[in-house]
Amino acid sequence: NESLVAKGFPMPKSRKTGTTIAGVVFKDGVVLGADTRATEGDIIADKNCSKIHYLQPNMYCCGAGTAADLEMTTQLMASQLELHRLNTGRQVPIVAANRMLKQMLFRYQGYVGAALVLGGVDKHDSHIYSIHPHGSTDRLPYTTMGSGSLAAMSVFEARWKPNMEVSVNA
Repeated sequence: NESLVAKGFPMPKSRKTGTTIAGVVFKDGVVLGADTRATEGDIIADKNCSKIHYLQPNMYCCGAGTAADLEMTTQLMASQLELHRLNTGRQVPIVAANRMLKQMLFRYQGYVGAALVLGGVDKHDSHIYSIHPHGSTDRLPYTTMGSGSLAAMSVFEARWKPNMEVSVNA
């Protein structure tokens, strides 16, 4: 940037991105995070919307994409997971929620605008999954999605370590 300014070009202005959602596994669980801004093009529709959705007591899901699609997808999935829990009498494994979400999104071939970060803890392990609108998924130790994902991913790539612990000083 400094070399461009020295040649007479104006300093580039910082830009605010759209949605940024992220999840990371640490030693004793998972952390999910999301911004709170809802945009429609260049217009800020809501400065304080919730992008972290409850699915079950042991799992939550962050969403990026079309707000209505995300709301209906997560509400439908929360209902399906509760029925699964009531039918089996056991806590729903995170891998089961991942499979149900990916199968639902795959049926719609990407026409449901929902990119998700699913995170939770079950009797087997702590899990983070990225679930794309067309139904593909990845299980990763950390992931980001949304238009701000590249900046967030650079932080994870530089700082994430296996078996990280929560620090009060962080």
